[in-house]
Amino acid sequence: MKIFRGSIIVSIIALIVAFIYGGWDALFITAILAVLEISLSIDNAIVNARILERMSPTWQKVFLTVGILIAVVGMRLIFPLLIVSVSAQLNPIEALRLALEKGNPHTVGTYGYILHHAHPQIAAFGGMFLLMLALAFFFDKRAHTWLKLPEKVLQKIGHFPAANAIISLALLLVASMTLTENAQTILFAGLLGILTFMVVDGFGEMMSHSKAASSSMSNFVIATGKAGLALFLYLEVIDASFSFDGVIGAFAITSDPIIILLGLGVIGAMFVRSLTLYLVKKGTLNELVYLEHGAHWAILTLALLILGSIKWDIGEAITGLLGGVIIVVSFISSVFYNRKH
Repeated sequence: MKIFRGSIIVSIIALIVAFIYGGWDALFITAILAVLEISLSIDNAIVNARILERMSPTWQKVFLTVGILIAVVGMRLIFPLLIVSVSAQLNPIEALRLALEKGNPHTVGTYGYILHHAHPQIAAFGGMFLLMLALAFFFDKRAHTWLKLPEKVLQKIGHFPAANAIISLALLLVASMTLTENAQTILFAGLLGILTFMVVDGFGEMMSHSKAASSSMSNFVIATGKAGLALFLYLEVIDASFSFDGVIGAFAITSDPIIILLGLGVIGAMFVRSLTLYLVKKGTLNELVYLEHGAHWAILTLALLILGSIKWDIGEAITGLLGGVIIVVSFISSVFYNRKH
């Protein structure tokens, strides 16, 4: 309860603000969005926890303070405004004015309509980034395998040089040629997602090697700071990629940016941070050996569904349910493994 106390207090305040802002309807929609965000982000919290374990206490505090501001204000408020600004060729002030008008997402020219029609590019970027993230996990040699056959096959494929980039590029080409008529835009956005992962992941690996190679105490501290910065940036990009689908999907429920900010950002993001911290403090990922595997299978499923949403309407309930089922099954498998061994 100590870990979740702050999130509970902030959630109560956010719900009170929602009620004052828009009455019972606003409070109810805020609660729905919060539940949606938390259910969709369990796999995000598991991945965050594993990375957070490698960070110094100082950088953990940065992630849990500065990182939450980036997640709430940056991804749930500023990012949609930037998308609308670029798509509609408006300045940010005009985009904010358009957002506060709360127009119907099905009406041409409204904030929700513009953001919804930018979904293919966002999906291509986020889908390819998450695909690279999941494949990087399975291509690496692991002490345990959960789904024995597919994971062992993926580990063998991972021995091939640049296997992750090759498979991701091949899938992007297929998606751009079959899922949309605007292949050039999807290709560009997907390539940007792949490049973003490679740059951030490569930067993190470089900093980690620098840390390991440091011999003196002063160099070790400097390298740890750089490595912490790299992991912090890595976590923020991962969090952003997980946020894309939820932010766009929220406009199917409401077009009010304030309600979306309160539900997805304030309540949802806070609980995801608390869950991440809980997993780190309790050492849950070390005790439940298959939970991380389940999270990455859920991420792989999410990445494919996000890419599929370029053409088909795939509800957040489907992505959340599938991801949740996979993680629950991996949790149960971990419990049986612990009893057996």
